[in-house]
Amino acid sequence: MKGYTELKKISRVFHDYGIVLTGKRKYDSFDRDLRMDKVFVMGLIFELEYQLQKQIADDQVEEVKAPVQLIELLMN
Repeated sequence: MKGYTELKKISRVFHDYGIVLTGKRKYDSFDRDLRMDKVFVMGLIFELEYQLQKQIADDQVEEVKAPVQLIELLMN
């Protein structure tokens, strides 16, 4: 049940940022497809870390290019 609660929080944060996670949209590139500035991507990551009380290593944050990658990091 914990995984479901975490996914619900993740979905809510992405929704607040206007990012759709259904279908192929979860593979969209933050900069190319979603046209998000790096500052907003960092804000999204911070908000997700805060909501889930988890922290992602800085070197892993640099490699995140799409929502699905971010979700995988947070769920592991």
